[in-house]
Amino acid sequence: MASQIRVKLLPSTKCLFDDPVQVMVAGLKARQVVTMRARSISEKGVVFSSSATYRADDKGEIDLNKDPSLSGSYIGVEPMGLLRSMRADTLHKRFQINTSLNPYLVKFSVLEEEGEGRILAEETNERFLMGEGVTRLPIKEGNIRGVLFTPPGRGPFPAVLDLYTLGGGLSEKRASLLASRGFVVLTIAAFGFDDMPKRVKEVHLDYFEEAMQFLKNLDKVGSEGVGVLSLSKTGDIALSMATYLAGIDAVVWINGCSANTALPLYYKKNLLHPALMSDASKVIHTESGADIFKYCINDPMAEENWATLIPIEKAESHFLFVASEDDLNWDSKAYMDELVERLKRHGKENFECLCYPEAGHFLEPPYGPYCPSSFHWVAGKPAMWGGEPRSHTAAEVHMWKKIQVFFRSHLRCNATAKL
Repeated sequence: MASQIRVKLLPSTKCLFDDPVQVMVAGLKARQVVTMRARSISEKGVVFSSSATYRADDKGEIDLNKDPSLSGSYIGVEPMGLLRSMRADTLHKRFQINTSLNPYLVKFSVLEEEGEGRILAEETNERFLMGEGVTRLPIKEGNIRGVLFTPPGRGPFPAVLDLYTLGGGLSEKRASLLASRGFVVLTIAAFGFDDMPKRVKEVHLDYFEEAMQFLKNLDKVGSEGVGVLSLSKTGDIALSMATYLAGIDAVVWINGCSANTALPLYYKKNLLHPALMSDASKVIHTESGADIFKYCINDPMAEENWATLIPIEKAESHFLFVASEDDLNWDSKAYMDELVERLKRHGKENFECLCYPEAGHFLEPPYGPYCPSSFHWVAGKPAMWGGEPRSHTAAEVHMWKKIQVFFRSHLRCNATAKL
């Protein structure tokens, strides 16, 4: 490596996962053309990488905040383009970060554009899931299986229950990052984690009520009610919690459905809602091997499916509905519109809406690699998720800030934590 050439990451080589970083290069020849590369390895050993061609200015410097990529994984000015455009070396892989214990490492490299592509300089960005002082505690109490994240300090703090996934494992990313921003967060799974059953045939709301009560009783929790953060299938779980359980003050529904989907829902051994089912004949197959499931799920507004609709007009919670118009998993925008229309019809104003025209299904904390397709746990095969990569990433940046503002607005804390 050329010793006078260096990669600079500002404000530091270490940051939180959801913080942007300014990538700069110094020490190049005036107007020199080089390749910038980002590379990372997921927890499962899958290599993700991206590259873009840049031309240095008259001082031999490159600043991704203002200089355009000329070719490669993306074109134009995109400060975090190298991160969001990283792709796996195999098809249908998401960059999964299930544990928050280790930082997400990204190696930025500068390579010669000509010849053998010799590496001129490198720097590693350590992107942490937990801020300084945040504590992580695995929870195995009663029926609850999950991980609890608590901010540093005495509190009191607002409480959030993170329903990132219904089962098949546990992801700590959203929970740990929210805790780093001042929330007590419990992330849980309903099956397929720890000693829980690998598969289930029904969902019981009692389990989520138990998790909510556990969270409310924690000493550092100061909010009277709990917030619920959902995604996809867990969106309808969150709606049901707000409808049937007391103590849910704020719900974030991200690309979910207005009806109970996939599995029947019970509470205190009574059936609340049957499952809205799908029609496999409407699957669209693609050349990549990933399927489009958007048109498969049955219409919840059809009379034969009315029993699956969740009566959220009965809920006292505040709702933040987030919908992607290019969601290829199902029609999230139509479901959001139906929920909003129903609330308005009942004179309700307890909701806010965010709609992203060119975003896909998996809206997550920002600055991770965009995922066009990956394994669908319900279908048991790869699925296309939709979204234009650059617009999808911009939606994640905007949404993540809005979620934090929403929870702070509706999860107000008492003056002192519990003694």
